[in-house]
Amino acid sequence: MEREPMRIREGYLVKKGSMFNTWKAMWVVLLEDGIEFYKRKADNSPKGMIPLKGSSIHSPCQDFGKRMFVFRLTVAKQQDHFFQAAYLEERDAWVRDIKKAIHRIDGGQRFARKSTRKSIRLPETINLSALYLSMKDPEKGIKELKLEKDKRVFNHCFTGTCVIDWLVSSSSIRNRKEGLLLASSLLSEGYLQPAGDTSKAAAEGLSDTPFLDLSDAYYYFPDSGFFCEGYSSDDDVVLKEEFRGTIVKQGCLLKQGHRRKNWKVRKFVLRDDPAYLHYYDPAGGEEPLGAIHLRGCVVTAVEDMPDTKKYDVDNILFEIITANEIHYYLQAASSTERTEWIKAIQSVARTGK
Repeated sequence: MEREPMRIREGYLVKKGSMFNTWKAMWVVLLEDGIEFYKRKADNSPKGMIPLKGSSIHSPCQDFGKRMFVFRLTVAKQQDHFFQAAYLEERDAWVRDIKKAIHRIDGGQRFARKSTRKSIRLPETINLSALYLSMKDPEKGIKELKLEKDKRVFNHCFTGTCVIDWLVSSSSIRNRKEGLLLASSLLSEGYLQPAGDTSKAAAEGLSDTPFLDLSDAYYYFPDSGFFCEGYSSDDDVVLKEEFRGTIVKQGCLLKQGHRRKNWKVRKFVLRDDPAYLHYYDPAGGEEPLGAIHLRGCVVTAVEDMPDTKKYDVDNILFEIITANEIHYYLQAASSTERTEWIKAIQSVARTGK
């Protein structure tokens, strides 16, 4: 019986059309031998498939100056495919895994993620998957918290010290040194994700260990509701009785109108249930002027749009493409704020209803 190709990575990316200069949101699946892309995540049949054998990948790709975080995949027949990620780290993760898959298939090898099990001599009796489920247990597992650092709020995460404390208390390890090895393995295999500059730097090899037993090193479960937000200078209060769910992020952004293509300042409120981004007149008013449904949307940074009025637009732009392919263009006050909005919207789009 033939083995099913392993799914290495999947998620929404913006893909350029092969014939026209149109960019559409696609659910992209990286397999060991190719890339499948679907119109929607729930679709059973792909819209197309790109074989990886003999292909090459190019990043960064500067062919489209108005679009950021683009990478180009050139197949053996010298046909180019262009994909755009939402932010730098996401693009680099896709490129890294695609490069590895191409190298493996050209060398006649199976794709395998780098494992720390052998390098740290992790006993084969330790089941990382079962351990992960225990860590996520609502009653006895690691508690997800809201933590603050460097004028940012990290939601649904926990500290490195909390992880090691839990491993010790659950008798999974004999001491904290063993805990660092086990936690590093969980991190390497994707059961834990770094949040914040301190833990990310360690995971990228800038520390003695990939995982840090520190109270200011933050981590989260990959399928949790994790999101990071900056302190908002907008003190207006939105009445929560009007909507269900929790306010994830709020603040003022510039929004491009759909008809006149002009830009106006709007106050935006991001909620997780249902997954909507409501926008208001910043001068006041409890009723929203409109809402963007985020479930199944794709959000990514862009540099410019050809059909926009240029005044007061400083190119700190991002684009939301909804599930029914409506495009919204917004501008943040800084590149850092843009990234925070993109990540918050992505989180809500995945977990909201």
